[in-house]
Amino acid sequence: MKLANITTNDGIHLAAETPRGVIDLSAAGCPLSLQELIWDGGLDYLKPYIENPNIRVLESPVFGNVVYPVGKLLCVGFNYKSHTLATGTELPKYPNLFSKFDNALVPHNAQVELPPWEVSYDYEAELVIVMGKSAWGVSEEEAMGCVFGYTCGNDLSCRDSQMRSGQWLIGKTMPGFGPCGPFVVTADSFDPFQPMKIRSYVNGELRQDGLTTQMIFNCAQIISYASRYVRLEPGDLIFTGTPSGVMLEKKDPQEKKWLKAGDVVDIEIEGIGTLRNTMK
Repeated sequence: MKLANITTNDGIHLAAETPRGVIDLSAAGCPLSLQELIWDGGLDYLKPYIENPNIRVLESPVFGNVVYPVGKLLCVGFNYKSHTLATGTELPKYPNLFSKFDNALVPHNAQVELPPWEVSYDYEAELVIVMGKSAWGVSEEEAMGCVFGYTCGNDLSCRDSQMRSGQWLIGKTMPGFGPCGPFVVTADSFDPFQPMKIRSYVNGELRQDGLTTQMIFNCAQIISYASRYVRLEPGDLIFTGTPSGVMLEKKDPQEKKWLKAGDVVDIEIEGIGTLRNTMK
């Protein structure tokens, strides 16, 4: 099941993608919000709405943030072997955790400002876990039972500021630097342990081309490890790392095609969809 928050004149509505297109479940009378579903479940309640052929298909839905209100944004660095080795970094022994602030999260089709005082703006295609239950000290065997679903993410980065210290925060959490969406695919409809394609494009040019199974630490390992130090809650998002193909890996400065105003970045994950954002 593919669910989304959409922005309407009446506020944030719950929507779903169906074979016919995207439909507004809230406008059709569904009393549940996406946040309520994440916290309490109840997906079976949605099926009569999704299967109802009389609910009008939206022509141009305006997507909101995949979670609302925004919870924690946790990220994993150097979690694909190809990317890690391409940067000259040793393979990690444990998941390399960092975070973004809540205003980094923006939806599908949002414009992302690139401040003029920096230039080294980079893209990172990532599978993002949407937590559905609290997790504190959970085992790997318990971890996947805490997941509500998955979405596409772009761990936008400013490399110069990221590398000024051992703390990556200032290079990772500028406003809008955590786009996610457009849909949250529920855990019963997506298996991250299968080789799902994950790709990024800049202005239609393929930049990254990997598989989710190429992660060094899989989703269960990430959740279990993170839950030893961070109490994860429903609605929290975990960016799980990026495959090779980002500009950080380029050795020749002339080859570094940093993102600039007007660039369109697409993040595509098989089984989830395509997240698009334009830089400005």
